[in-house]
Amino acid sequence: MIIIATILLYFLCLLFLSWLTSRHADNRDFFNARRSSPWTMVAFGMIGASISGVTFVSVPGMVLSVQMTYLQMCLGYILGYFAVAFVLLPVYYRLRLTSIYTYLQGRLGARSYATGASFFLIGKLTGSAVKFYVVCMILQRFVLDAYHVPFVVTVSSLVLLIWLYTRRGGIRTLVWTDSFQTLCILVALVLIIFSATRALGMSLSDAVVAVAHDSRSRVFVFDDWRSTQNFWKQFFSGVFIVVVMTGLDQDIMQKNLTCRTLREAQKDLCSYGFAFLPANLLLLALGVLLALLAQRWGMALPANTDELMLNFTAGGRLGPVVTVLFSIGIVAACFSSADSALTALTTSVCVDLFRRPADEQLRKRAHVVIAVVFVVFILVFARLNSTSLLQAVLMLVGYTYGPLLGLFAYGLFTRRGVRDRWVPYVCVASPLLCLAADILARRCFDYQFGYELLMFNGALTFMGVWLTAPSAHLPYERRHGGTSRLFSRTLSD
Repeated sequence: MIIIATILLYFLCLLFLSWLTSRHADNRDFFNARRSSPWTMVAFGMIGASISGVTFVSVPGMVLSVQMTYLQMCLGYILGYFAVAFVLLPVYYRLRLTSIYTYLQGRLGARSYATGASFFLIGKLTGSAVKFYVVCMILQRFVLDAYHVPFVVTVSSLVLLIWLYTRRGGIRTLVWTDSFQTLCILVALVLIIFSATRALGMSLSDAVVAVAHDSRSRVFVFDDWRSTQNFWKQFFSGVFIVVVMTGLDQDIMQKNLTCRTLREAQKDLCSYGFAFLPANLLLLALGVLLALLAQRWGMALPANTDELMLNFTAGGRLGPVVTVLFSIGIVAACFSSADSALTALTTSVCVDLFRRPADEQLRKRAHVVIAVVFVVFILVFARLNSTSLLQAVLMLVGYTYGPLLGLFAYGLFTRRGVRDRWVPYVCVASPLLCLAADILARRCFDYQFGYELLMFNGALTFMGVWLTAPSAHLPYERRHGGTSRLFSRTLSD
């Protein structure tokens, strides 16, 4: 009951913030907050938005399987954020985009635009639903099953809560609620670390030394090029993951485009990129402390690494205060990623599919429909109840971002035209070729693709568009969207 009361109190705080920020709100507030958000608030809120509930649970357990090598990818993230800030953001701000995929319409054509937006909708809806499903299952297992609450009620209630505080203010509300949720996540994380340190009978300085000298604290892998944890694979994968899953993701970029100026948006992205590294270092350090605590208490380390965090926090082994802190942290992480996904999907439906960004009634209906579809997706995953299915779905989500990388790279870094009618076929063929290459590499060369498959996918899309394109170069204005009547009308709307 304490956990349930904590969640309800937390939601009331979000609802109050929503009421403060969404009075007299309209579509401009919902989609881009009238481009008036303080960049410091956007940057701080982005930390929480990027730490999903799955991340909050899974990253500490990574130390049991891959040590702290995830930090290699986090280093690549920093370079990736600088690339987004100084390559993509200037384009988005110059064109004053609401949906970033509108760029594809002006540069490549209507079918390319529809293809890019469709890949985003499929990937974001599926990925966000899977992440939200995992969090719903955790709350169901450790809290609500004891009260015989049906899972459909749990899912519907949580999605309803998110819909309630985003339905009016949209992105204007999220800038402030995400900052509040980031604060809750970080405070909960630090206090859980203190609790684990105290349970070990250590001072904070002793805990730092223990973590630093533990074998699970290995960060760099240079000696095994076949390993998916090899430094160069992890580092460059981190760069491209940020470029694709931040710079080409409407969910994340929509918040950055609410800053007053390009310079403020660039400061926001760069500062957030540096903050992401210590946030994940804290999560991994907590994983090492929990592993040490399990050994101290004679507990077997779990085969499923996600169970490491759950056994000590949600399982109550560190006391009821830590359980409450864990509940706050995971709900904050869950809400901050799901609410922005719901808002971004609504924006993409209104702007990209229906191309009616000024229609407020359409926006309200789309917001409801996306919320309902969200619930349906989660219930389907629960019905199938297959871990292998979830892994396959998450892999599918990763494949959807490769074509976006290829399309934007082609538009930004070449002067060639495009045969627009061929683009959808190229974007479907590229992930299929990647899947075939992955299977062939496993069977013939004993090589396992990691995140570098994203780069391969993008390169195949780029090459496919290049090979099917006419050889003539476009004039400067057309390359930058200046002469497309349809593009100009969208910008005017």
